[in-house]
Amino acid sequence: MTTTTEATRLAGAVGVAHTRVEGLDKVTGAARYAAEHHFTELAHGWMVLSTVARGRITAIDSAPVEAMPGVLAVLHHENAPHLAEASGFFGPDPTVQVLQNDRVPHVGWPVALVVAETPEQAREAAESLVVHYEQEPHDTVFRAGHPDTYTPGDDEDDSVEISKGDMEAELAASAVVVDEWYTTPEEHHNAMEPHGAIARWEDGRLEVIDTTQGAFATAQDLAALLSLDPSSVRVVSEHVGGGFGSKGLVRPHSVLAAMAATVVHRPVRVVMTRRQVFSLVGHRPATAQRMRLGAHADGRLRALDHQASSYTSRVMEYVESSAAISRVLYGADAHHTVNRVVPLDVPTPRWMRAPGEAPGSFAVESAMDELAERCGVDPVALRIRNEPAVGPVSGLPFSSRSTVACFEEGARRFGWAERDPRPAVRREGRWLLGTGVAAATYTAGVVPSTASVTAEAGGDFTVRITAADIGTGARTALVQIAADALEVPVDRIRMRIADSDFGQAMLAGGSTGTRSWAHAIVAAVAELRAVLVPGMEIPADGITVRGNSLDAVRGLAKLERHSFGAQFAEAAVDIATGEVRVRRMLGMFAAGRVVNPLTARSQLVGGMVWGLSMALHEEAHRDAASGGLVGGDLAGYHIAANADVPLIEADWVDEVDPHDPTGIKGLGEIGIVGAAAAVANAVWHATGVRHRQLPIRPDRVLAAAAERG
Repeated sequence: MTTTTEATRLAGAVGVAHTRVEGLDKVTGAARYAAEHHFTELAHGWMVLSTVARGRITAIDSAPVEAMPGVLAVLHHENAPHLAEASGFFGPDPTVQVLQNDRVPHVGWPVALVVAETPEQAREAAESLVVHYEQEPHDTVFRAGHPDTYTPGDDEDDSVEISKGDMEAELAASAVVVDEWYTTPEEHHNAMEPHGAIARWEDGRLEVIDTTQGAFATAQDLAALLSLDPSSVRVVSEHVGGGFGSKGLVRPHSVLAAMAATVVHRPVRVVMTRRQVFSLVGHRPATAQRMRLGAHADGRLRALDHQASSYTSRVMEYVESSAAISRVLYGADAHHTVNRVVPLDVPTPRWMRAPGEAPGSFAVESAMDELAERCGVDPVALRIRNEPAVGPVSGLPFSSRSTVACFEEGARRFGWAERDPRPAVRREGRWLLGTGVAAATYTAGVVPSTASVTAEAGGDFTVRITAADIGTGARTALVQIAADALEVPVDRIRMRIADSDFGQAMLAGGSTGTRSWAHAIVAAVAELRAVLVPGMEIPADGITVRGNSLDAVRGLAKLERHSFGAQFAEAAVDIATGEVRVRRMLGMFAAGRVVNPLTARSQLVGGMVWGLSMALHEEAHRDAASGGLVGGDLAGYHIAANADVPLIEADWVDEVDPHDPTGIKGLGEIGIVGAAAAVANAVWHATGVRHRQLPIRPDRVLAAAAERG
């Protein structure tokens, strides 16, 4: 560490734009992702997925496949290693209990794994495997009011029903009422790097190179599933090509790789195809959300009722907590939020960027826009008018809340003051033009984590933490955090991440990673300061200490902790063709202490692009007869391409969170929140027609225009 004099001349690393420390390795190909590693006698596994939506396997004709060239094994429910029904890092996960019985819960469920000498041999053999099924009636169609809808319990944060005040009385007394349904479709995340893992046994330990957002959590889960001592499993994920939640926990590919390595006594690589990714790693379920808003004539809310329904699989309950966002954004005398689910014979939905908040914001922010229209109040002014002083449901103070600053600065930069409030009056040639706005929020969580810091003999420092960089720039941000904590330049920090042997740490998810890891690194540096004495000689192997943020996290006051923002969009609509073009977007955010402006802006813009895509393009279609996806690949699933993405600006207001020593809140997910609603509200302003169903496709624009006349 530097002397006090040296520290004073060093500019703080946090808050300064810094290029990625691993950037050169990535652009030159030196950075190796999970499937790119090689080992002697490496074998290759290829998954065989079910083709029926519900039923049981009656027979598998494995003998002909076992005789094919290069085939080493065909694993299925009759010969696969036993997996324990054990709780892992986040509890039991039946979605990875693969090849354990003859049941088929949905199309795309793993029914076998073929292991061969080469990927080509494994694929040919897998595609030749004949599996016989006894089919059963299935239900894969989600709809509002489904008779099997229920309200889940035992999820105190997001899923339970929460009420405050007399909802019906406040609605009846309201001067203006909005009562509408909003729907979002099934949506999928497909990272650039498909899910892949290599498993091998080395000196009595199971070592797995995986594409995972949490190496420690994955190691714990694999140990539990395989009935191994946790210390005998190591997971490494040094470079991860995107995740968005789909790589948040152990997935079938890594479990199957470990099972196969155990059977064939060789390293085994299993990589998913794009089509397999659509079935096996989770997705965002379709939602149907009823919004009821009651307000005084000036737009001040008296009642806010957000009822959200989505579907889950019959394998494992997953709740898309869309209504949770309404517990944070606006105050009202009466508040009611509930998340309900429908069990269907479909793959299990899981976390997808801003789970809950992304679809939930479309409903509540569209409804707020409708309220503004009916009250004759400017949409920005309406939202500011309904700013709560404390948590609308919890009653807890906010650690910091700069929503008004986001709206005011965003409105100034966007030119909102020049907006004509009347819809369908601004035209440019064949285009009708409109602007829209929406609020954004996402929770700022923190999870106790550990880290170690080594003071090296040469004057550098090595930090080890089981963090993950899934493309966000987390590795670089942690270098900056460590440099500031140690009061040294960033080039004296050696950051090593994503190895489960480094100890327990939060995974990269929930916009919680950087904040959690920062607490751990700061704790480790404090331990190191207690050991080092000025002028002491560092031994050749350095001095290493470990830090644990458990006490620091437990000591945080109980407050509402969230990032906030305001999204602005301008849309052009051709009602003759139904084409919608987003011309510009601006997002202003308040996310506490921004560690690296360069990578932070990239994350925010990326989220906003996704929100645009959500508004206009993305939807998965499931065939009711077969239960499978129609066009379950990157050719059939539409996303925003380069030509669809306009100038997008993302920035933030200065915000200090005095209740957290790191001051970090997280911003990986808030960029998508509210973006789709802002686009939809801009389409209304352009055309005078409200779209309550996403995506806003050309055929829907044409149908709405025809209906309006």
